[in-house]
Amino acid sequence: MTATSLPREWDVIVLGAGAAGLMCAATAGYQGKRVLVLDHAPKAAAKIRISGGGKCNFTNLNVTPDHYLCSNPHFVKSALSRYPSSAFIELVERHALAYEQRELGKLFCVERASDLIAILRQECDWAGVEVLTHTHIEAVSALPDGGFTLSTSQGEWQAAKLVVATGGLSFPKLKASGLGYELARQFGLQVTQCRPGLVPLSFAGKWQQRFADLSGLSLEMAVTAGGRTFNEAVLFTHFGLSGPGILQASNYWLPGEPIVLNTLPKQDVYAALLSLKRSGAGLSKFLGQHWPKRFMQFWLALYPLEGELANIPDEQLKQYAQQLTQWTLYPDDTAGYDKAEVTLGGVDTDEISSKTFEAKKQPGLYFIGEVLDVTGQLGGYNFQWAWASAVACGLAL
Repeated sequence: MTATSLPREWDVIVLGAGAAGLMCAATAGYQGKRVLVLDHAPKAAAKIRISGGGKCNFTNLNVTPDHYLCSNPHFVKSALSRYPSSAFIELVERHALAYEQRELGKLFCVERASDLIAILRQECDWAGVEVLTHTHIEAVSALPDGGFTLSTSQGEWQAAKLVVATGGLSFPKLKASGLGYELARQFGLQVTQCRPGLVPLSFAGKWQQRFADLSGLSLEMAVTAGGRTFNEAVLFTHFGLSGPGILQASNYWLPGEPIVLNTLPKQDVYAALLSLKRSGAGLSKFLGQHWPKRFMQFWLALYPLEGELANIPDEQLKQYAQQLTQWTLYPDDTAGYDKAEVTLGGVDTDEISSKTFEAKKQPGLYFIGEVLDVTGQLGGYNFQWAWASAVACGLAL
C-alpha cells in the first residue's frame, strides 16, 4: 500500500524496519494486532544486508547472558531464555534458508543476507503487517487517554502502542540516527552514555606508522582489555588494529587504558625459550614457525634479543617471554561510529520491563534491540538479542 491508502489508526506502530522491528511486528501481527512499521531509510533491514560480509551472522549456537554487556547483567536473561537461538534456527529452517556453521558456533547465510531479509518480510506479510519506508518522524506525542500520535513526512498516524526499534548510532551511512534516544528522553527515561562498539582501534604517531607498515597482516593472538580476553585474529591496518580479537576487546576498552596482546597464545613461551637455549637453536627460527616473516622482522627490529641464547640469563629470557605474551599497547581512540558494528550504551534498562520491554514511566511505549543499553559480543549475539527482545515485546503487545 501507499502512505495515502493506509489507515490512520493502528493497534501498534513500530519505529524501525530492522531486525528487531520486523521481528516484533510479525510477532504482534500473529497475535491479531494491526501493525504498521515506519522507517526513514530507503529500504528495510539495511544493516542485515551488509552484516557478516553480506552473509549475516544471524545467531550463535552458544548464547548466554555472559555474552552481553549491560549495566544490569540480569536484564537480558528473561528474553534470551524465552526465545533461544534454537527458536530462530527453527524459523529459518521452516523457510529453507541455507546456512552454515563457522568457528565458535557462528551461523551465517550460505548465499546472501538478503535471503534472511526476505524471510522477515514474508513473515510480516503473512502476519498482515504494513511496512512503510522513506518516512521521517517529525514529532511523537502521548494522547490524554492513552496511545500516541505520530507526525511524519507521510502524514499523521495514531496507535494504541508504540515500539521503538530504531537501533543505535553505528553505520551512519545506513541512516542510523539517535531518534530512539531522543524519544526516550522525551518521555523521561534515562539514556546511558553511548560510544562505538565492536570497532577497530586507532593509534597515533609512531605506532600508527608501524602498524601501517604491516597493513593487511593478520595473526592469531589473545587480546585483553578491561579484564576480558579473546583468542581471535588481529588485523593490522593503516590506522591501527582491527580483526575479530580487537573488535571483541573494543567493547571493554576505555580511552587511556591499555590493551594487552599475547602474540603466541598457544605456546608456553618461557619454556620454549629455555628449550631453545639448551638446544642451541636461534630465536628467529622459533618465531618464524609461528609468525609471518614480515611480523617477525618487525618484532625483532623493535624488540631485539642481543647475543646468543646460550649466553642469556634465564631471568632475561623470562622478561622477554613476558614481552611476547604481554605486549602492552595504548590505543589513541576507536575508529568511530562509521566503522563500529554496534553502539554501546543506550536506553537505561532500569527504565524498562525485562519481560515486556514496556517503559515503566510511559504505558504503551516499548524499546527493543540495539537502542537499549544491551550490547552483545561479536558472533551473532546482537542479532539474537534483536530476535529475543522483539519476540518478548511482540507477545506482550
